[in-house]
Amino acid sequence: MTPHPPPHLSTQSDAPTTNVAGSDPERSALAVTWASARALFFREVLTRVTGSRGAWVWLLLEPMAHVAFLMTVFGFVFHRTIAGIDGALFVMTGLLGFFLFRNTATRAMGAISANQALFTYRQIRPIDTVLVRSAVELIVSLTCAMVLVLGALLLGYEALPSDALYAGSAWAGLWLLGLGLGLVLSALEALVPEVGKLVALMMTPLYFASGVMLPANAIPQPWRDVFLANPVMQGLECLRAGWFAGYHEASAAALSDVFTCGLLALALGLALHLRFADRLGQA
Repeated sequence: MTPHPPPHLSTQSDAPTTNVAGSDPERSALAVTWASARALFFREVLTRVTGSRGAWVWLLLEPMAHVAFLMTVFGFVFHRTIAGIDGALFVMTGLLGFFLFRNTATRAMGAISANQALFTYRQIRPIDTVLVRSAVELIVSLTCAMVLVLGALLLGYEALPSDALYAGSAWAGLWLLGLGLGLVLSALEALVPEVGKLVALMMTPLYFASGVMLPANAIPQPWRDVFLANPVMQGLECLRAGWFAGYHEASAAALSDVFTCGLLALALGLALHLRFADRLGQA
C-alpha cells in the first residue's frame, strides 16, 4: 500500500483558488469594469493634483480667478444689470456653464493620447479614460461653482438658484454636451492629431457665440435664431432661467434640444470608439 502523504505535504487545499493579486478570478465583467474605472479615477485625480508644484491650487484658482475678475468688472466697475439681473451674477452663471462644457470636451479629447501606456492592460479601453476624465471634470466644475456661489453669498449677492431642479438639469445637459463632443473629438484626435489644434482655435469664437456675456434676446432677428442653433447657448439660457426667477429665456431655447444634441453626440462618439477600437488603442 502506498502511504498517504503527511497533511502538510498535501497537494490539495481547502482554501479557494485565487489569482496572483489575491482576487477572485471569477469576478464579473461589471466588477472588473468598476475596479478599472476606480483606479483610473484616482490616477486622474492624483495626476491633476500633483502634476506640478501648486497644481492643486491652480486646479480651482484658475477658473475661479477668471470668473471673479469678470464679476468684479461687471458688478463693481460698471454696475451693470443685464436682462434685469445683476451683471456679476449673469456673467458668473454664463462662465460656469460654458467652462463646464468646454473643459469637459477638451480634456476628454486628450484622454487617449495621455493614457496610451495603460492600454497594454486588456481591462482598460480608450473609452474608459474619456469617461473618467469627464467625471473628474464634472467634480472640479461643481467644486468651483460651489465656492463661487458661497463667495457671492458672503458678498451680499442673492446667488442661490431660484429653481434648483431646472438649473441642475441645464447644468447636466451642458455636461452631457461636453461629454458627447469629447467622445467624438477623442476618437478624431487620436486618428488625426491636427484636430486638437483646430478645436483650440474654435473654442474662442464659440465662447462669444454662446451668450456668455449677453442674453439671446439682445440679439436681433434673424441672427438670434442662427445663434440659438448652438445648443450651448440654449443650455446657458435654460441655466439662467432656472437660476434667476425674473429671467426670460429666448422662446427658441429648450432643455430638450440640449439633451437631444448631447445624446446624439454621445451616440456618435460611442460609434466612433466602437468602429476604430483597435486603432485608438494603438494611436
